[in-house]
Amino acid sequence: MIRFNNDYNHGAHPAVLEALNATNHESYGGYGLDEWCEKAEAEIKKYLDCPDARVHFLLGGTQANYTVIASALRPYQSVICADCGHIHTHETGAVENTGHKIQALPSRDGKITAAQIAAEAELYRASDVQEHITQPGMVYLSFPTEFGTIYSLDELKAIRQVCLEYGMYLFIDGARMGYGLAAGSCDVTLKDIAALSDVFYCGGTKCGALFGEAVVLTNPALMTGFRSCIKQNGAMLAKGWLLGLQFYTLFQDGLYFEITKKAVSYAMQLKDAFAKKGIPAYIESPTNQQFVILENSVMEQLSRKYIFEYELKIDEDHSCVRFCTSWSTTQEEIDALVSDIAAL
Repeated sequence: MIRFNNDYNHGAHPAVLEALNATNHESYGGYGLDEWCEKAEAEIKKYLDCPDARVHFLLGGTQANYTVIASALRPYQSVICADCGHIHTHETGAVENTGHKIQALPSRDGKITAAQIAAEAELYRASDVQEHITQPGMVYLSFPTEFGTIYSLDELKAIRQVCLEYGMYLFIDGARMGYGLAAGSCDVTLKDIAALSDVFYCGGTKCGALFGEAVVLTNPALMTGFRSCIKQNGAMLAKGWLLGLQFYTLFQDGLYFEITKKAVSYAMQLKDAFAKKGIPAYIESPTNQQFVILENSVMEQLSRKYIFEYELKIDEDHSCVRFCTSWSTTQEEIDALVSDIAAL
């Protein structure tokens, strides 16, 4: 069976494993206060043009999301996100469990607009009973979104302006950041992400690391006490250098961007193969996640050799499924699937 169901179904890039093995006999200080975390922070900041940014390494995406949100917001504040946002649909109420309401807005192609966000924030500002409702204190976006789509630079700039007008933080979930930046239609850089957001993270778990997310704080208001929040939320790894070393390896020579770009190129081969066969896309994605509408009989046929993700029922005879490439996908796997699609 060949897996296309997610982008974290292999261990880690060989360079990461080699780095871990090469340093296994060495000893380091704990809790992220070590030379590898320092080196990794320096490498990541080379892409940001934000010398005062602070980088912290956490284990996973859900942990990063609720730790950032819980540390940034007051008890009466809420976070605005798309109705398909990961914090709203895939994290078992982790954010609500910290005491913060999620205000989910209807999304289109996985995205929400500046106008939607402004309208939601205005409801609070214009309210005569503010003490009875939650105050939006943050906007949460995913780059790319849950449907593999990406925000344009103009869209991010417009959302940033709304956040500034209403005094809200902008938090960008970058669990698949590398794949979003590698999209052919992307006009956003990591430098832009840093300039427009108050906090974001570069995902490692789905982008070549064994595990880990690099949370980048650009707004000084979020930096004080953040390590305390990491610890309080059980997110501070004693062997923190294992995270730092992985991100140093991925960012030192641009490996992070190289392997995610290759994954997107593989996804485009699948996209073309489905299109040539007349199989429609459920949504047009320029990244490593491809959503297509299959006849149920075709879905069953492909599932004999490939593992992919069932998403939703379209009608009695059709379903939406997701094929996901990753840093670990090979050309041989793509060639096999492309050939089988053509033979349907």
